[in-house]
Amino acid sequence: MDKSDVTLERMRTFVRVAERGSLSAVAREFGIGQSTVTRHLRELEEAVGVPLLSRTTRRVTLTDEGSRYYADSVQILRLVEQAGDEARGARGAPAGTIRISCTAAFGVLHVSRLIFAFQDRYPDIGIDLSLTDERVDLVREGVDVALRLGPLTDSSMKLRPLGQSRRLLVAAPDYLAAHGRPARPQDIAGHEGIRMSNVAGSDTLVLQGQDGARHVVTFGGRFRVDHGLAAREALAAGRGIGPTHRWLVDDLLGEGRLEAVLPEYSLPSVPLNMLIVPERAGIARVRLLMEFLAAEIVAIPGIER
Repeated sequence: MDKSDVTLERMRTFVRVAERGSLSAVAREFGIGQSTVTRHLRELEEAVGVPLLSRTTRRVTLTDEGSRYYADSVQILRLVEQAGDEARGARGAPAGTIRISCTAAFGVLHVSRLIFAFQDRYPDIGIDLSLTDERVDLVREGVDVALRLGPLTDSSMKLRPLGQSRRLLVAAPDYLAAHGRPARPQDIAGHEGIRMSNVAGSDTLVLQGQDGARHVVTFGGRFRVDHGLAAREALAAGRGIGPTHRWLVDDLLGEGRLEAVLPEYSLPSVPLNMLIVPERAGIARVRLLMEFLAAEIVAIPGIER
């Protein structure tokens, strides 16, 4: 076996195993048997002539030679994909699949319909949409683009700010009729709160008055949840008062099923960003999606530049 046996298929398998650290995970991702993954890796190492991976019962890691080979392989595969995009683009519409990760509730209520519109414009582009509020490793999970609310820590990704997500306090009219309407921030402490268990500091609220004064109030309640859509349902059902993104409840406010509480006070807004895996940013279909989302997301209620 010589270097001519270094095929793109084997190289792709190696790259994904290096990124995921698991042969079985890559087998599931590619829809092939784990024995096939093992064979691809063995044949690639035989062709290259050095061990690329170190295997234990618990994980797979790169050797020093494997780390260098991985970096080169990523660039080679990116160039191959870009060449294919350019060839297809010369004949007509862009094609291929884009993997997107998005905050769950935002994806369900808004991003999914934007993707439908994108696919109507580019019918040969497939979308694999993953909805999660967890911070996933984009490279490990094979994601091209991610939409994230809140502060970010992954400096290895390309970052494109999309705007700020405005937040407000809301409650159902029936709840306010039964329990009274807060007249000042301190009144919140005596109310039932709908809290997000996956948001740090959800046991306090920071409200800013029109005079610029900040009010920090205790925020408690019997119902905590880790999903925005469940919080939306709890608020609409009259279970309490809660802070929420405008985009999450704009329709309920318009229908009168929810009302703003203490509208003269504001909650801190939350940054909305697009994260792009650097090696994927140059691919034509990914660029098209990035520009499309950046242009359309600012029209979502509560998203402000």
